Amino acid sequence: MWKRPMEMRCYYIKFQICFAILTGLAILVLVNNISHIEHLYQSTDLILSQASPDHLGQPYSPATKESFCDYKRQVLSRSEHEEQESLLQSLEWPGPPHGKIEFQKSSNAAHSCFVILNSQKTFVVGDVMEVLVRVQDFEGSPKKYGGDYLQARIHTPILKAGAVGKVVDHQNGFYTVFFTLFWPGNVTVSVVLVHPSEGIQVLQRLQEEKPDRVYFKSLFRSGGTSETKTCNVCLSTKLPVCNYTDLQTGEPWFCYKPEKLSCSSRINHAKGGYLKNLLTFEESLLFQSGINIKVPVLASGPDTVIVHPRRMKDNAFFYGSKFVPSGYYYHDYWMSSRSYIQQFNKPDDITNCLKGKVVHLFGDSTIRQWFEYLTGFVSGLRTFDLGSPKNVGPLLAIDVEHNIMVKYRCHGPPIRFSTVSSHELRYIANELDGIVGGQSTVVAITIWSHFSTFPVVVYIRRLRNIRAAILRLLERSPDTSIIVRSANVQELGPEVSLFNSDWFSLQLDTVMRSMFASLNVLVLDAWEMSLAHYLPHALHPKPIIVKNEIDEFLSFVCPN
Repeated sequence: MWKRPMEMRCYYIKFQICFAILTGLAILVLVNNISHIEHLYQSTDLILSQASPDHLGQPYSPATKESFCDYKRQVLSRSEHEEQESLLQSLEWPGPPHGKIEFQKSSNAAHSCFVILNSQKTFVVGDVMEVLVRVQDFEGSPKKYGGDYLQARIHTPILKAGAVGKVVDHQNGFYTVFFTLFWPGNVTVSVVLVHPSEGIQVLQRLQEEKPDRVYFKSLFRSGGTSETKTCNVCLSTKLPVCNYTDLQTGEPWFCYKPEKLSCSSRINHAKGGYLKNLLTFEESLLFQSGINIKVPVLASGPDTVIVHPRRMKDNAFFYGSKFVPSGYYYHDYWMSSRSYIQQFNKPDDITNCLKGKVVHLFGDSTIRQWFEYLTGFVSGLRTFDLGSPKNVGPLLAIDVEHNIMVKYRCHGPPIRFSTVSSHELRYIANELDGIVGGQSTVVAITIWSHFSTFPVVVYIRRLRNIRAAILRLLERSPDTSIIVRSANVQELGPEVSLFNSDWFSLQLDTVMRSMFASLNVLVLDAWEMSLAHYLPHALHPKPIIVKNEIDEFLSFVCPN
């Protein structure tokens, strides 16, 4: 008789367990549905009106501003705010006094000059050479203020040697350039006026007032109906928009809402074009090829010195220098002043280094060049057709025999590529969170050129998200190799200067170096590597420069 109550009790316990499991599953389904609904909300119509709050819960008032610039309303923690203010202060650029400056009073490279101080001195390798630059205007009068953007380097063509100099602005029309002398022989000085201070003033105005001077577009399609709409971080009119702000990072992105289609019908992203007529006639005079954009400043006296070999075998003589660049070229090889760089001159050298590794390349077309170099040089790396455009990606290459995989993926918007599927628009921070990491994992990142038209705070936010993701990756897998490639200099003309000037790139590069300085990553100095080389500046550096970038990259991955 006692067995039956016992059986009933067992059935009751089993029922309780089943009920608890079903309840748990119901809760999981409910949470998933709520998340799904929230995700759908992020891609639904957002009407910009005073009564309609945005996704951050802060009302937008069209009466105060005719643009929707989310970066102006981001909420920062105290430490983030302090960091951002410190970064912006580090970018402060001296310029002309208040008031309109006539073109004839602007800086003129043809009337300016430089002189090598103590040019008769006996220089030896390891010395620091000083060069004084005096800037004058088109009337031949000395400038009384600073703010000109100068680039300077030393070089010895016969040795294919070169290094950059550090420019110090005295804010009175005079500049001092410091050069560390790395090699013996005849060393020539070159100084270039990239932009006059008056031109920099115009670039500053464009950066703040015209963040939409490069615009983007997306195609929306459903069935036989399609519409193309403008997209950006900032949209300049008070119209309904689709909100594509990323849920994980909070990175903002918006498109004007199609008239007939829903926001969820967006299928791609592409560069739209460039705004025209950005300058007044007087401002346009400050951006003339051969006149005041990357124009050489000539020497008043000798421009070359003889550098003698150093007698002592002392590798520490650079430590007391006022300026030690990250490296220099000698016989077309980049010699780092921070670490030893191996030469990976044979395909087998690269294969042996990357054996058993997965290499993730994230960013713009300047790091896509690494993918192209590796797959073009190492025959064992076979590319796979993923059905994506070669200049857009994603791209994949595999060496089955040596267990090597190399991937490339472009960063999320803003990106001025040709058509990218909206499903392939990924933010680097999110991709990093999906990587397990470890000794067999290599990550290389570059992100700069496509942010040059926006205020710097937009770039700071993107790097903040990437940095946080890197820290999480290193937290779970501290032996992961991470490389951050810097910006590089490029060829400039009147129009390119307004969108991709080296001055914009310099600002972004300065921010990047500061934000990643404390991380256990390699910051690869593509800036100096492109500026110190004898080849003409180019947005996409020539193969010999890319080869030297790859050598430093692989030397960090395989230090032994």
